[in-house]
Amino acid sequence: MTTGIEKKQILDKFNDTDAPYPEDKTLHQLFEEQVRKTPENPAVLFKDQRLSYREFNEKADSLACLLKERGVGPDTVVGIMTERSLEMMVGLMAILKAGAAYLPIDPHYPQERVNYMLKDSNARVLLSEVSELSKVSEGTEVVTHLTHPTHPTHLCYVIYTSGSTGRPKGVMVEHHSVVNRLHWMQKRYPLDETDTILQKTPFIFDVSVWELFWWSLVGAKVCFLLPGFEKFPQAIVETVERQKVTTMHFVPSMMSAFLGYIENSGDIKRLGSLKRVFVSGEALKPIHLERFNRTLYRENGTRLINLYGPTETTVDVSYFDCPTGSGVQQIPIGKPIDNIGLYIMDNDLQLQPVGTEGELCISGVGLARGYLNRPELTAEKFVLAHSSWLIADRREKRISNSGELPMSYELSAMSCLYKTGDLAYWLPDGNIAFVGRMDHQVKIRGLRIELGEIESVLAQHPAVQDCVVIVRETTETIITLVACMVIKPGEQVTDQELKKHMKSFLPDYMVPGEWIRMETLPQTPSGKVDRKRLSEESDE
Repeated sequence: MTTGIEKKQILDKFNDTDAPYPEDKTLHQLFEEQVRKTPENPAVLFKDQRLSYREFNEKADSLACLLKERGVGPDTVVGIMTERSLEMMVGLMAILKAGAAYLPIDPHYPQERVNYMLKDSNARVLLSEVSELSKVSEGTEVVTHLTHPTHPTHLCYVIYTSGSTGRPKGVMVEHHSVVNRLHWMQKRYPLDETDTILQKTPFIFDVSVWELFWWSLVGAKVCFLLPGFEKFPQAIVETVERQKVTTMHFVPSMMSAFLGYIENSGDIKRLGSLKRVFVSGEALKPIHLERFNRTLYRENGTRLINLYGPTETTVDVSYFDCPTGSGVQQIPIGKPIDNIGLYIMDNDLQLQPVGTEGELCISGVGLARGYLNRPELTAEKFVLAHSSWLIADRREKRISNSGELPMSYELSAMSCLYKTGDLAYWLPDGNIAFVGRMDHQVKIRGLRIELGEIESVLAQHPAVQDCVVIVRETTETIITLVACMVIKPGEQVTDQELKKHMKSFLPDYMVPGEWIRMETLPQTPSGKVDRKRLSEESDE
């Protein structure tokens, strides 16, 4: 039971995050203000190409006018399916300038997934390269040549994440949420006109949001890594050196591989411009930090910052500035950012005291509008909270229009909680320690995956009688999806046939790397699949 003193500490001290931000401005309005301040500053870099703020703004304006002519406006969705390039950045800014929300689509997605996302989002227009049009079904107008008033509460983007029902779900994020997130980041880790951000995260993942837009609000610049080259440390080193990159992001396991490369290659001196590295997407381990401090910090003074946050709360909600010494035993996910509240709740949605595990719940201006066309799921994950902040009460909510948050009376953003499904606990100093997932959602190399979605697709194969997908971590950098299956009597199917089936519906990173055939799936005494036993048996 949490005492009154403990509640006051959690609510008034640990969550003292109220701070002003440009809540009356949209992302593109803030960019346009910066264009007027630094019109000739370099803005966007890609290979040997570069655009100034003025040139980039003019190109985005031209495309925005074209989009408006096709009926694009506030709270409409525009798909964009292209590789990382100058044209991609122009397209994203043009969509925002037209008043719409952008829907990023990976050109390598299976046709079935692309069509589902376009139909589910009711995308009015798709920006795409001509070579990708074979994947697009009828009903969506395509613009291959890469004002409505917009309010901060209008949608900025819709990003689809893995869904446990077998269908991805679209998370709707509004402008004011993104503006708050970027405003906090600039206040905490200020960039200036000499800074360059490396944009290497595929834009279908929300980490890309700060890479894509932070620079544009402060007169800095962004450099785009060649498509697919985020997997190659040598290419990253060469780009950082050539473009004098100061700021970049890694998933911890990928950072470990990168550090291994620079240790063996002797290329660390080529990274002298790098001031700060942000990590998120997976738990940051002490071994990762020790390796970072032994290399990048010791040689160049580069600092490491650990971030945490689900897509439903606008990229990140907590931060931790990693220490530079040795012997670190635990790396927390940190403290809440501006205008965000973090709470550890028990199964009855009661506040947990310091040191007690519970579900991490999030409130504040970073909360998404909800899941597109999924009111029931929105009602399940976004819950109402009493003004006393002692209880989150789901009895009061009702489902309104499709995709809207469950509101039964007038509420501020701080009266709604998002249930992350993550286990965590408060540390005495106000930082939060991450424990793990409560369900079967996992992250592999920073990519959020619902194991249930993979299982649903695998179960559709006519030869599969039963199946479970688990994760096996062999080293700190190698994490494998393992499919455990019961094949129907009399049926025969090869691993390659199963992979082909999976790739027809899922992106490559969601296709299992190992396939185990079993006579039956082990069960717990309660009759549920014994995933722990499966994991142990798959390791043998």
